[in-house]
Amino acid sequence: MKQEEEALDSLVRKRIRALRVAQGLSLEELAQRAHLSQSSLSRIENGRRRLALDQLVTLARALDTTLDQLVENAADEVVINPVHHGNEGVSWPMKGDPAMIVFRRRLTDPPPANSAKMRAHQGREWLVVLSGTAILLLGDRRFRIETHQAAEFPTMLPHALGAESGPCEVMLIFDRDARRGHREPAGGHAPRPPGRGR
Repeated sequence: MKQEEEALDSLVRKRIRALRVAQGLSLEELAQRAHLSQSSLSRIENGRRRLALDQLVTLARALDTTLDQLVENAADEVVINPVHHGNEGVSWPMKGDPAMIVFRRRLTDPPPANSAKMRAHQGREWLVVLSGTAILLLGDRRFRIETHQAAEFPTMLPHALGAESGPCEVMLIFDRDARRGHREPAGGHAPRPPGRGR
């Protein structure tokens, strides 16, 4: 138990310093925000001063975070294994937000020529093209998305996705509503990210 407490103590100190550096704050600036002396803050970061709860609350506020996030223990499960869905693609659940899912898909067909096969539903989608070129139909507009380009859109706009002259691979992120909207294929052209209870 003592080792776990020491590990958490060390993690919290490293997190304070990392958050300070990420926000571009000097020791002096963070110390002023947290109503501490610069030397006290330096000793907290370096492990030469005991961590007091009242100081942690103040430091969390000064770093624009919460006490819970500041003292959160290290995640035991960092690596997420993929779930394979045959020819449909591969997905990864997002542990930090169960409403989100990451989905990788290989597209070989162009988007449907018939606008009746486009779909609309609640939610948002984000995608990045990993290789090749994708065509995104969004309402009455047509977008060409090349390798390393990304797109984000509200899925209430009728939409469809396909490949331009050859296969392409895309990585998509769906929120819960968008996942629901893609469970049933519309003419076989829409990606079907898996959802729980399918």
